[in-house]
Amino acid sequence: MEVVIEAIGKLFESIGNPKPDRIEKLPQSGSDRIYFRIYSRENTFIATYNINKKETQTFVYFSRHFINAGLPVPAILGVNEDDTIYIQQDLGTDSLLNKLEEKGHGEYVYELFQKSLAALARVQILGDKDLNYDWCLTAKEFGKQAIMSDLLYFKYYFLDTLQLPYDKQAMLDDFDALSTYLTRTEYKYFMFRDFQSRNIIVKNDEVNFIDYQGGMKGALQYDVASLLWQAKAELSEDWKNSLLEFYMDRIEDLLGKPVDRITFVSQYNGYVLIRLLQVMGAYGFRGLFERKAHFLASIPLALRNLQFFIEHKRIGIVTPEFDRVLRLVVADDMIKRFQPTQANEETPLVIEVNSFSYRKGIPADPSENGGGFVFDMRAILNPGRFDEYKTLTGNDKSVKDFLEQRTKMNEFLNSVWDLIDISVETYLQRGFSHLMINFGCTGGQHRSVYAAEQTARHLRNKYKVKVKLAHTNSANWVRELPAPQPPEGGVK
Repeated sequence: MEVVIEAIGKLFESIGNPKPDRIEKLPQSGSDRIYFRIYSRENTFIATYNINKKETQTFVYFSRHFINAGLPVPAILGVNEDDTIYIQQDLGTDSLLNKLEEKGHGEYVYELFQKSLAALARVQILGDKDLNYDWCLTAKEFGKQAIMSDLLYFKYYFLDTLQLPYDKQAMLDDFDALSTYLTRTEYKYFMFRDFQSRNIIVKNDEVNFIDYQGGMKGALQYDVASLLWQAKAELSEDWKNSLLEFYMDRIEDLLGKPVDRITFVSQYNGYVLIRLLQVMGAYGFRGLFERKAHFLASIPLALRNLQFFIEHKRIGIVTPEFDRVLRLVVADDMIKRFQPTQANEETPLVIEVNSFSYRKGIPADPSENGGGFVFDMRAILNPGRFDEYKTLTGNDKSVKDFLEQRTKMNEFLNSVWDLIDISVETYLQRGFSHLMINFGCTGGQHRSVYAAEQTARHLRNKYKVKVKLAHTNSANWVRELPAPQPPEGGVK
């Protein structure tokens, strides 16, 4: 990683900038791309490292094309010779999803959704003009083959894991009919492919777009479906309907002609279904196969979203076997399979989560059965080795950033949660009253404190269970650095 950081610094200087003050690795998302923030005096920039050269080339081409068309995407400031590193404008850290979580479903956020849809329409239609789709990563167009691919992705990575009996040939026939129907749309322009609130950055109350390297030519409706039906956003039916109408108004303004809204909405519903199933396939792959906790936890919400769609929307084509199986997938008892058992006021279980120092020993468990989990954090790089973190703790932001960006802490905790979740669910079901989970490191101040805090948060959010959190070595935390020693022989 140090080699990459050094290469980023050299590229940054080569495009006319001074040596960076510092370069920080940002938390990694679902992709293999690695992002960094460059700090230079009062300014910041984003650097991306990606061994997939084709993906870099596509993103850079799309970005420069959209910038030339006056569209709201980050400017590309520099690319290295082998197309593995590029530097771009830093649009900030506030996404539309952040604003929604912070402000709630009020007028301000509604206006941000309107701005996002208005800007989307411009990028789709104006960005399509003279765009060379030969630069696309995969297919040039989201046509029948791409739609079938999404349907099969859902089938293989989610549906087949449920082991429900179904007529495979009838299902494939329905897939073929649905994909054929959806390709017969009049409105094909640039399609983001992953247009959701995390990829919309809000700066000074205006919106900008990122993460469009997977774009291709496709139906206008797909991106709108991706945004308005994102499970995490939990938009009301009134918002979805009024925002769709607003978007169609913007489309008519740009096209200079009326849109056949009945057909447009019917096909929009079809693309909503495709998008929901593509997301379920991704959750199945990342959660059920790769066992990533965040994706597993997202499955019930996504299934509820799909359930509401199936019960209230129509797509204008009959797919009998597919419809039958989908109703089985979103049945309440099926959703409960993915919904973790949760505590209530009468639940006896109390979970003690402790951080500790191995110098002082593992906390004793005085409960009747004793024992519990003990996790050794000392294999994680210690922030306490660096002077700027010595007097801080795992509760301080800079230490959190260090652990999340420069160590394997996130991977470690995901593995921990896979283990302890089994016990927590069993303890809740069997009415047990006590479980202890301990995290130890050398001083009990940085790594173990962070791990204990994050685990307590995970347990409260996922299981609504009572958690007692304690940092057992807090009395011995380093509060100040020792005074520098004078040179040998004293001051002359």
